[in-house]
Amino acid sequence: MIVQSGRIRNHQYTPAIGALTLCLAVAAGPALAQAPDASRFPAKPVRLIVPFPPSGSNDILGRHIAQKLSERWPHQTVVDNRPGADGMIGTELVTRAPADGHTLVIVSTTYSMNPAIHKMPFDPVKALVPIAQIAAGGNLIATHPTFPAKTVKDLIALAKARPGHIRYATSGIGGFNHFGGELFNTMAGVKLAHIPYKGGGPAMIDVMSGQVEVLFSTLIQALPHLRTGKLKGLGIGAAKRFPAMPELPTITESGLPGYECAVWWGILGPAGIPAPIVTRINGEINAILGEPEMARRLGAEAADPVIGPPEAFAKLIMREMTKWARIAKQAGIKAD
Repeated sequence: MIVQSGRIRNHQYTPAIGALTLCLAVAAGPALAQAPDASRFPAKPVRLIVPFPPSGSNDILGRHIAQKLSERWPHQTVVDNRPGADGMIGTELVTRAPADGHTLVIVSTTYSMNPAIHKMPFDPVKALVPIAQIAAGGNLIATHPTFPAKTVKDLIALAKARPGHIRYATSGIGGFNHFGGELFNTMAGVKLAHIPYKGGGPAMIDVMSGQVEVLFSTLIQALPHLRTGKLKGLGIGAAKRFPAMPELPTITESGLPGYECAVWWGILGPAGIPAPIVTRINGEINAILGEPEMARRLGAEAADPVIGPPEAFAKLIMREMTKWARIAKQAGIKAD
């Protein structure tokens, strides 16, 4: 028996029934398939879909992984950028691919946020199987260097004194940074006004020029401007400080205990990939992540490698789907 991949139009994800289904998609589908000889995989070039444009974090990390897989396997791993619809266009292509491991997709936190605000063109729980997480890194709260707040605690105090007057810029409505900002509003009991942009670059430019007070961004995108002093970092939404910038505190340390908003990246494939092939791909990616060179590459991109089994990645996705569905409902986040 193989859990069938499917294209379910206008599927609305329901957290209450999703957890068991996702775990079954990981364990039961591949495990009950006929056991092929995984040592012969791949039998042809592997296509890694990047469902976002070139030069973004998914593309950068995807190309790192693809290059290393190509070095380890008898056939190339080819990156194929298929952007659009918050990553849903490229990801849907993979749901319709043969479940043989030769078509994969690199997803990020957006994958777990999309079901909260979109009518999905596929079932995000049943149609794809988690294979391996790659890395994780926190979001960032930053300001113009002259902004009076020096810590997150200062920012909360200013926001409470002037509700609705302090604005925060993000890369767009319904994206990772918008969710991070609304999580902050909910936990801090404040109301920063959201100013969405068409991309993280324009948002950073307006904060660096003083047009908008606060920036919610990925650390990977803002890191060069923190290092040059064009942005002032208040904190990162990770459980621990970023080793390459140890002076930057976590948001918990800076004044909002318990805040965590991590961007993560990982590999999925069509549901029904046989268990030996899932295990083979997972093992290869984990081996790559364990190489010092890859750790240095990820560190340069403000990300920490994450080594683990497919089941751990599946549980992360489930937790994130539940969390972001709650935040979207509380904050009234809707797709643009």
